[in-house]
Amino acid sequence: MTDTLEQTSTARSDIESWLGRLDAACRAGDAQGAAALFTEDSFWRDLIAFTWNLKTCEGRDEIAAMLSATLSSTQPTGWKVTDGEEPTSAEGVTEAWIEFETAVGRGRGQLRLKADDTGEQKAWTLLTTLYELTGFEEPQRSARPKGAEHGANKSRESWTEKREREARELGYETQPYVLIVGGGQGGIALGARLRQLGVPTIVVDKRARPGDQWRSRYKSLCLHDPVWYDHLPYIKFPDNWPVFAPKDKIADWLESYAKIMELNYWTNTEAKSASWDEARAEWTVTVERDGQPVVLKPKQLVLATGMSGKPNLPDFPGMDVFTGDQHHSSAHPGPDAYAGKKCVVVGSNNSAFDICGALWENGADVTMVQRSSTHIVRSDSLMEIGLGDLYSEEAVAAGMTTEKADLTFASLPYRIMHLFQIPAYEAMAERDKDFYDRLEKSGFEHDWGDDGSGLFMKYLRRGSGYYIDVGAADLVANGDVKLVKGQVDHLTEKSVVLEDGTELEADLVVYATGYGSMNGWVADLISPEAADKVGKVWGLGSDTTKDPGPWEGEQRNMWKPTQVEALWMHGGNLHQSRHYSLYLALQLKARAEGIPTPVYGLQEVHHTS
Repeated sequence: MTDTLEQTSTARSDIESWLGRLDAACRAGDAQGAAALFTEDSFWRDLIAFTWNLKTCEGRDEIAAMLSATLSSTQPTGWKVTDGEEPTSAEGVTEAWIEFETAVGRGRGQLRLKADDTGEQKAWTLLTTLYELTGFEEPQRSARPKGAEHGANKSRESWTEKREREARELGYETQPYVLIVGGGQGGIALGARLRQLGVPTIVVDKRARPGDQWRSRYKSLCLHDPVWYDHLPYIKFPDNWPVFAPKDKIADWLESYAKIMELNYWTNTEAKSASWDEARAEWTVTVERDGQPVVLKPKQLVLATGMSGKPNLPDFPGMDVFTGDQHHSSAHPGPDAYAGKKCVVVGSNNSAFDICGALWENGADVTMVQRSSTHIVRSDSLMEIGLGDLYSEEAVAAGMTTEKADLTFASLPYRIMHLFQIPAYEAMAERDKDFYDRLEKSGFEHDWGDDGSGLFMKYLRRGSGYYIDVGAADLVANGDVKLVKGQVDHLTEKSVVLEDGTELEADLVVYATGYGSMNGWVADLISPEAADKVGKVWGLGSDTTKDPGPWEGEQRNMWKPTQVEALWMHGGNLHQSRHYSLYLALQLKARAEGIPTPVYGLQEVHHTS
């Protein structure tokens, strides 16, 4: 016990001493002096607090350059250890949760110290995030709205009347400051954040109800991520919510959430075109709502159309003569119509496996066409080894909150994240060795990522090439779902023919062939020129398969300013939609209130698609 207390005391002393030196350097405007407090292999990841950007600076020179450009406007002060969060030390690294203030808001972060060659404690990683704007705090807890208007008032307007008036006027008599195109979890999460910040916002979606993005998918679809990873802002899932939520349950939750959070959500509304008015500094967006054209004039335009972008539907010779059913996996209705039919699924990632499994369960004769290698991780192993420390019932019981888990994950710079992932996937490979042996014997081509870092790095780098196995991989390993490998050459009236001449008789062909970059939506809505100006969306520039370099340091164009003024990209899985919607909402709120937002390190465009 005494040793533990001494370690805690030493850790706090080291952290407070370092924060004091950083504070002194910042107050003096000494960027070089502040950078000297970091190790040579250091990382400072900033989520809008200093840079009004999502930016990771690597090494002292980049840190000094960032601080030279931002200290005068940021004016950081009040660096301290977060109350109730004692610093810890383990394996030569001292960690602490910290807080600070800037000229415009309040921030929190995470600091890791380690000794340099001289034994001096210096920063190895620093995460800084802005979580609220001073004077524009969300109306929570003691500041929550009263709701009722007590007293006598002849002109009293009820809550319902206020909501009806707002819904009637916004978009017609008054204009939204923000227009969000896409009403899935991303658009809904951001809409909720902006609602709480008092930013007039409309979310538009072409479907009839919130959640229809999920309802329209194949009936067996369930989330592959666990419930602790998937909460939305403000309202967490109940304690009895399923670990892996079925798609229709998620759809109903999104619909209820949009109503409870009082979003101005326009259903049956499709965005047709958008153009930027430089003189008026606003967008002109034409939408079709319930069949009627409406012209909106938002100052900020957010595309929340899904990080996957537009479906990649291949153009194989003979598709026009094939007499069976064929469609992209995003349009797959489910297995009901295909009992006893011969079904060919082109692809070997998440959707392909799910669809193959559902078709097999419904009595179809199923063949998977594997065109390239796929990484598979078993769900139970991923839950226990990959996510358990942050997102699990055990983590909750140990005091881990969703917010702390999100910041812990965000505190690992992308440059070194794979180093933390590799041991986890090595452990999974050992745990499930028998499964992988059977899979290999079936002829399935499996990989662990270019550097052995597994699923999550594949997701961050390319958004494809993996499957979280919830059972369908066993069908391939056992031969219940037939496997062929190769490229499709053409289709005939009744078959799929591969380049090696293999002919697969088919009543149904499902193209589980993935999605393109999100800037494809920009090309459709604004112009191809605007899409090229934005550039490729998603990926880190890791120079691994399907993630070409140079190194970007952050997700390309996501949740931060793009090269097209007042155009933003938002999306990702439920975790990312929840976490990063905060920083995007604060960027938009600051602009709405006229708070200066000098962007440091605006991302350059290296790839257009």
